[in-house]
Amino acid sequence: MIVTIDEASPAAPYEQIVTQVTAAIASGALATGSRLPTVRQLAGDLGLAVNTVAKAYKQLEAEGHVATRGRGGTVVLGHVRDGAGDETQAAATLLARTAQRHGLDLAEAIGLLRRAW
Repeated sequence: MIVTIDEASPAAPYEQIVTQVTAAIASGALATGSRLPTVRQLAGDLGLAVNTVAKAYKQLEAEGHVATRGRGGTVVLGHVRDGAGDETQAAATLLARTAQRHGLDLAEAIGLLRRAW
């Protein structure tokens, strides 16, 4: 997995990590069961604080993309819970496309989802 940080980007480094990891999962570049680098390793590779990478991993875990398994490391999870995956993915795709069409960014779309939750 190759993650890069664009210092000129308005997105915070942890957001860039989350975006790149989720894109790699979506594209299949990171398969279910793949292990992510340790927080310390990725922080060192990117020249970031450990807490910055930990924040990204925590968000990835909260969103259901990865799971941290102690000494087993952080691994990519499969699809959403059985029975909910297809319908939920379709709804998420619809939200994303509609938000993009109306000029919303990811943070604004997430805000809409949080308010609906």
